[in-house]
Amino acid sequence: MAESGVRSALFVCLGNICRSPIAEAVFRKMATEGGVVDKWRIDSAATSTYEIGNPPDHRGQACMKRHDVPMRHVARQVTKEDFMNFEYILCMDESNLSDLNRKAKSVKNSRAKVELLGSYDPQKQRIIKDPYYGSDEDFEKVYEQCVRCCKAFLEQNS
Repeated sequence: MAESGVRSALFVCLGNICRSPIAEAVFRKMATEGGVVDKWRIDSAATSTYEIGNPPDHRGQACMKRHDVPMRHVARQVTKEDFMNFEYILCMDESNLSDLNRKAKSVKNSRAKVELLGSYDPQKQRIIKDPYYGSDEDFEKVYEQCVRCCKAFLEQNS
């Protein structure tokens, strides 16, 4: 169970090598700069098993480096424990949301609020599209969406 007084957010996408580690890194940097990182447990995970054990996509890492956002992550899959240990599970698209809601139903003591990270976007772009088959510009767009969404989420939950 999460420590008392500590908030928690798990960012989730399909493989945990593109969108969710970017969101995790962006959120961690914002929480650090806001002086509240010690009040948060922050992680990311995948709905699939495709990339378990792999580092973030090199294009995402390059994007984070350009924006001076530290990123250290190894892909893992969402566990049943995550639904009990995280307050928020924030995912990137409808497919992730459907997978997570299905998995949550099989967890007895699920306490996590499962929602789209994009639901916090002030520009109302609810879906953060997978940049895996795209270009550097697609990774940049994911970064920009994550910045907007994470800023709004942190403001609402601090």
